[in-house]
Amino acid sequence: MLLKDLLDNLNYECLRGSVDCTVGAVRNDSRKVEAGDLFICVSGMKKDGHDFIMSVIKKGVRALVVERDIADSASDIFAVHGVTVIKVSCTRYAMAQIAANYYRHPAKELKTIAITGTKGKTTTTYLIKSVLEQAGYKVGLIGTIEIIIGEKHIPAENTTPESLLTQKYLREMADIGIQVVVMETASQGFKLHRTAGIVFDFGIFTNLSPDHIGPGEHEDFAEYLACKRMLFSQCKQGFINVDSEYYPEVIFGHTCEITTYGIENNADLRGSEIELYRENGNLGVHFKVEGLLSFGASVASPGKFSVYNALAAILVCRFFDVPVPVIFKALRNVSVKGRIEMLPVADDFSLMIDYAHNAMSLLSLLKSLKEYQPGRLVCLFGCGGNRDKNRRIKMGEASGKLADLTIITSDNPRDEEPQDIINDIKSGIAKTNGEYVEIIDRSEAIAYALNNGRKGDIIVLAGKGHEDYQEIKGKKYPMDEREIVKKCLNAMQTSS
Repeated sequence: MLLKDLLDNLNYECLRGSVDCTVGAVRNDSRKVEAGDLFICVSGMKKDGHDFIMSVIKKGVRALVVERDIADSASDIFAVHGVTVIKVSCTRYAMAQIAANYYRHPAKELKTIAITGTKGKTTTTYLIKSVLEQAGYKVGLIGTIEIIIGEKHIPAENTTPESLLTQKYLREMADIGIQVVVMETASQGFKLHRTAGIVFDFGIFTNLSPDHIGPGEHEDFAEYLACKRMLFSQCKQGFINVDSEYYPEVIFGHTCEITTYGIENNADLRGSEIELYRENGNLGVHFKVEGLLSFGASVASPGKFSVYNALAAILVCRFFDVPVPVIFKALRNVSVKGRIEMLPVADDFSLMIDYAHNAMSLLSLLKSLKEYQPGRLVCLFGCGGNRDKNRRIKMGEASGKLADLTIITSDNPRDEEPQDIINDIKSGIAKTNGEYVEIIDRSEAIAYALNNGRKGDIIVLAGKGHEDYQEIKGKKYPMDEREIVKKCLNAMQTSS
């Protein structure tokens, strides 16, 4: 492909060579470069692509895209190897535009739905996918858990993949006849321009609370909010949770049409008459939809936040002319792996798996479960190693305040000793009157929770969610909580 075609829609300066040259693949990983490729020098958290220029030249790279001046001492090497050098103000932004050009703008061949917010992104993507598929659409998904392209499921490394991967996935979807893609667009993804070059058909804002602030993420809450807001200058139709206290800030400077949804405030689509239900150990919500549509609905997951997620999904599917009976059926039956995932274990008590892995998400979850007035609320969790110790203390304090019993165990200890992590959690619980037990081995902790379940209990296994491994000393060992629960139930049945 001609380099000048890849640079379409970009402001750039050609420092050496010619943009009329032909390049092969587009790379930002020096290890994958082959002769004739275009290499984009991206500055990352740990490594800078500019430091690998000599290495990729030796591999026969045809052109480079840089964002800072290259040492004069390299001029002779560029000349000898005939390398074209393009300078831009931001190589990450340039990479996104180049990727869109390289893959022939696949987003234009799809209906694109982007979801941003602190919580609810993953669940809402699966709700929308479920409803649209029930209506006969072919739907792809890009999110925190996985990328789904037809029958292919690819484990996700980032909530929003790097732009080269995002465009590659979209091209694969378009080529196999997928009609709609629903994707999670994280604030970090906007900050790093991973979706630049895409104009989304629909953008959804779920909610906002302080998170992902610190080294390697966002400098402060203002930057976090500003990155979330970027979606509404990058989509045609915006669906906004009007109940969020940050609603005015989120829509500030928007260029899209706005439709609102909510429960507490006046909205274009509203949820009312919310009723929690508990049936044979399963938890869910009945509610009434009012405004742009009017019907009774149910979601097979607990809490008011489940209604918000459902309303966002309903609002999107309205634009696809999905019949109400189809929406009703899909919402009632959908289940998202690791997101308030109910496991059928007993009629007497309820068991669920959830990804809640910080104090904010754990508090929100436990408060919602308290509304079901359980006999006991039992919370099993651990904390990841090589992470902020203050997070452990806060999670311990959250569980100590709201859970009737906390079972402290291991999560992904990584390079730390599990007992040291547990001790940090205990220091948080010590600030409360909460009861707890500590069982380092997570499988044994889950067995303890099940063997000691009482009538009316709600037991939540928090922190791991969709993960099917445990990371210890740099190695990931297989560990799926669903399989652990099955083994525990089999053992209990055998012993009885």
